[in-house]
Amino acid sequence: MYDSLASKVREIIAEYFGIDPDLLTDEARFSDDLDADWLDRLELMIAIEDQLAGIEIDDVLIDQIDTIGDLMRVIEIVKDGDPSAMH
Repeated sequence: MYDSLASKVREIIAEYFGIDPDLLTDEARFSDDLDADWLDRLELMIAIEDQLAGIEIDDVLIDQIDTIGDLMRVIEIVKDGDPSAMH
């Protein structure tokens, strides 16, 4: 399940930034590598929530998401329904 979810998330990110999803590694940084500011990240989270049923990312968590890997971990935690795992 994680691989298909990760692939879908990478597709959404790639579409948003207009790049090839194969270029998105877990280490890719939103601000440094994708030149995304806070608003870009917020809009991206909204797009992810719109396209992935049952996923809602709290605005507070957006500040904790620096890399694609961070985003994947947050989505897994949200999907599993354990927000305390972020602390």
